[in-house]
Amino acid sequence: MRSTSTKTKLVVAAAIAGFAVTCGARELFGWWRGEPILQNSPPKTEFIAARWHFTTNGAIGHMGWAHNYPYSDQNLNRFLDRTTGLDVELMSYRIVSLSSDEIFDYPFAYVSEPGEMELTEKEVENLRQYLLRGGFVLVDDFDGPWQWEQLRSQVKRALPDWDFVPVTVDHPVFQMIFHLDDLQGMAEYVPGGQIAYYALVDDRGNVVMLAGHNNDLANFWEWYEQRSMPLKPAADAFRVGANAVIYALTH
Repeated sequence: MRSTSTKTKLVVAAAIAGFAVTCGARELFGWWRGEPILQNSPPKTEFIAARWHFTTNGAIGHMGWAHNYPYSDQNLNRFLDRTTGLDVELMSYRIVSLSSDEIFDYPFAYVSEPGEMELTEKEVENLRQYLLRGGFVLVDDFDGPWQWEQLRSQVKRALPDWDFVPVTVDHPVFQMIFHLDDLQGMAEYVPGGQIAYYALVDDRGNVVMLAGHNNDLANFWEWYEQRSMPLKPAADAFRVGANAVIYALTH
């Protein structure tokens, strides 16, 4: 007779096998909050957001890159569809591994929890080439000095002569199609205190990476309907995201 632990393992294995069958060819990237992180096959729209999957140091359980996926991605696309002239649909998003040359197919990328970044040499080179070619990365969902230093150290590996510069609410990246009064309206509802934005700027003067320290736009994008996310800061979060997307596509 098999032991209870052996039978349990067999049940779990059978459940995983059954799940794989129901998912078909969709790639499984792991689990977050008890839900599978599955690849999406986006429609052939003008805009598709790339959410980067990158190698991690495990500081946030190796799944920080997937926080708020896919609901934040979908809700931002819904906002873009309703408020801009972009050809975009709810499902216009895709997980893209930073180690893959597929990253160069998407001019806009979203990065979550960069404090967990521990990039391979291939990922460092892809990051370097992506930024030098004019790609745009929105970095979100990180707070505290250790996460900031980890992001900065990884970017420095790719572009050692570049550094982040602070940007304020009057910068064009925040004013493309929606006017923003300030960036602190969200501060009360995210950890970390004072929100600060920093940018990497290329030789043409264009922002190629925008990093929101002590902020979490994706929380607002995912949970904007909940009372914990009041209307004004949630609306500001969508405006920041939309302005960043339009900036990425026009600069």
